[in-house]
Amino acid sequence: MNYSTLKKTAALSFAALLTAGMVSAQDSTKTVTTTTTVADTTMSSGTTTAKVFGGRGQYKTFSIGINAGVTSPFLAIGGTNEWTDADIALGYGISLRSQLAHSFGLQLDVHGGKVKGHNDQTNGVDYGQRWGYSTNFYSATLSGIVNVATIDYIRRKNAINFFITGGAGLAFYKPSIAISKADYNAGVYQFYRSDANGDPTTIGIPDGTNGKRTVKELIIPIGVGVKFKLTDAVALNLGYTMNFIDGNNFDGSYSPAKPQARDKFSYGYAGLEFTLGGKGKPNLDWVNPVAMMYDELYDEQLRREVEALKTRVTNVENAVTDLKKDSDGDGVADQFDKCPNTPAGSVVDGSGCVIVFPKADSTMATTTGTAYSNIQFEFDSSVLRTSSYPTLDATSADLRSTGATVQVNGYASSEGTAAHNMSLSRDRANSVKTYLVNSGVTASKVKVKAFGETNPIADNSTEEGRVLNRRVAFAKK
Repeated sequence: MNYSTLKKTAALSFAALLTAGMVSAQDSTKTVTTTTTVADTTMSSGTTTAKVFGGRGQYKTFSIGINAGVTSPFLAIGGTNEWTDADIALGYGISLRSQLAHSFGLQLDVHGGKVKGHNDQTNGVDYGQRWGYSTNFYSATLSGIVNVATIDYIRRKNAINFFITGGAGLAFYKPSIAISKADYNAGVYQFYRSDANGDPTTIGIPDGTNGKRTVKELIIPIGVGVKFKLTDAVALNLGYTMNFIDGNNFDGSYSPAKPQARDKFSYGYAGLEFTLGGKGKPNLDWVNPVAMMYDELYDEQLRREVEALKTRVTNVENAVTDLKKDSDGDGVADQFDKCPNTPAGSVVDGSGCVIVFPKADSTMATTTGTAYSNIQFEFDSSVLRTSSYPTLDATSADLRSTGATVQVNGYASSEGTAAHNMSLSRDRANSVKTYLVNSGVTASKVKVKAFGETNPIADNSTEEGRVLNRRVAFAKK
């Protein structure tokens, strides 16, 4: 991977970190003060005022840190370098951090120090007047920090956090060169000289206009680290950062033949981080949301609410069971069964009452061929019975011979809604008209009228009466 590609990748990664952090941070800042006591004796005792969905306002989120360590012109991932050997030098820094979520924060870093290196000229290679370099620098960067793995003891609070960082900022530096072995051994360095455009050119004594020029370039820090919890407010940080400079003269050496080359250095450090805020709030960086959720399950008020909810659910289930209960097994639930304890195998209507079907020779249904007798129908049906054909044929013959007009009146029993029964009675009347017309009666001589469940000729409270009310009657004109 070349430097340009690495720089673009780092920039995109940083943007992704910022976006993820901002999304994670969009929760309520409402402070919750209810105290939850941990009842599980396998967990460390204590209380917390924080709730899983209580918002950032219930935590301490701001911290300040100091660190110090060593710098090197080489990176752990390798890469090209214009110097053969590193000279360990001092680096130091301070940081300001805002923890936006359990796993993400933004951190402003200010670093300073030196980066040094030299050429090993004992290997038979002559590097001329390039024995060593020393660059004084300081930088200001903004980085996203993601906790990628945590270790917690007894499921309480995190004790060790592993993290990665990525960001961008500005570096200000002054490279200088030791032009001889004697100068290098004596620690004597000369500032790098620039031309009239401010670009680095060759090694030499600086002129009076731009010899001690401070260079300003983009810097991209990418690092990893581990944080150890000392107390809820103090942590020990150990980390390693690779810093990529968008310039070719950080190391005091510039190659016009390779203007695309970019310099870099690494910083390994140890430091202390102090979280600011009241003692009554936990540190968001050390919160374990899984443990908090576990604790909330032991909240007495919540447990009472859960038990009450279980009772309500049980009551609903019992009510549903009662609604489905059918003691006599006739298919109609007890709550709607108007005729309980019907014999097994009985055919019942929607009220659970036995349906009595008239026999073929029953006087309740006219089966003779007498013209204009009532036409009976089955329950909720407009289909003509075959036993009605003789009556219909006799009626048709009379209408055709006399040329009379007849009104066909449809009726229904009282089961079901009035609207349904009205539609059903109309369908029954139309069935009779269709038969008459098909048998040769002029259609205009047959009028249809629906009465629904009105004008019953028998008691609708009994099945015998309802059977008689499911009819079509004729009115000859």
